Amino acid sequence: MISTADFRNGLVIELEGDLLEIVEFQHVKPGKGGAFVRTRFKNILTGRVIEKTFRSGERFDEAIIEEQEWQYLYHDGDLFHFMDNETFEQKAVNPDVVGDAAKWMKENDNVFLVFHGDRVISVKVP
Repeated sequence: MISTADFRNGLVIELEGDLLEIVEFQHVKPGKGGAFVRTRFKNILTGRVIEKTFRSGERFDEAIIEEQEWQYLYHDGDLFHFMDNETFEQKAVNPDVVGDAAKWMKENDNVFLVFHGDRVISVKVP
C-alpha cells in the first residue's frame, strides 16, 4: 500500500480495477480545510487520460509491473509473436497492446514486454 505522499510521475497504481500511471500530480494545501492531491492519470490499457482528486494520506495498491526482454519473432496478420530469450516460451500479443511500437520492430529484434501478472500490457522498443 502506498499513500498520496508517495506519489511520483510514472508510478502505476491499481484503482477500481484499472491500471493507472501517474502523469502529473500536485499537492494542494488550501487556507481552509484539509490538504488534497490533484492527480492526472493515464489508463495503461485504454490510453485515456483522467483527472482525480484525493484527500492527503489516502492509501492505494501499487500495481506490480514487470519489464522483461523478449525477442520479436513475426506478425502473422492477426497477432504479434514473441519469444523469451531464456526459457524459449512464446507469447502471441494483440496488435492493440503492441500499439505504435509495431512501426519500429523488425523480426529477431529484442523488445521489452511489460507484464501485469501473466498479462502483457504494453510493448516498449529500446
